[in-house]
Amino acid sequence: MLKGTRVGLRARHEDDTPVLRAELYNDVVNSARAEGRPWRPVTANDPQLAFDNQPENLASFSVVELEGDTLIGTANLWGIDTHNRTAHIGIGLLPAARGKGYGTDVVAALCYYGFAVRGLQRLQIETLADNESMIRAAERNGFVREGVLRKSAWVLGEFMDEVVLGLLAGEWKGGAGG
Repeated sequence: MLKGTRVGLRARHEDDTPVLRAELYNDVVNSARAEGRPWRPVTANDPQLAFDNQPENLASFSVVELEGDTLIGTANLWGIDTHNRTAHIGIGLLPAARGKGYGTDVVAALCYYGFAVRGLQRLQIETLADNESMIRAAERNGFVREGVLRKSAWVLGEFMDEVVLGLLAGEWKGGAGG
């Protein structure tokens, strides 16, 4: 398990699937805002819920609260490019875990995994411009705003701006993980 200050990132377990399906992926508004594609029902064998046989360009974790080992969400490095040594970060916290500062710790643990474990050179986050929580979590971990993709995301009937944030291995402070 990768450990942050308050959260741990561990392999997805089969018993995580019903909780994630019910509380995260069946949340139409949150899923539409987070996934970068239209919401659709998640089937039992959907790769988002996979606990084994993940594609090489994806590392999915279940996020647990260290105190009590309670499942609180998901974390991913996706689009892992081993040639250019880059990847994208994505997190999804269950509704009860939002607004409690876990996001910053999850991003820190993913940075440790990406830079220290995988030897990546660059991590990137794309998020909706109004997702202040994710932007704050990224910036607290040293990510730099690199630009705005104007009206690039179609979300529930409207185009929205996305913010692109990046962090290079040499800029990473290396605080969490291990």
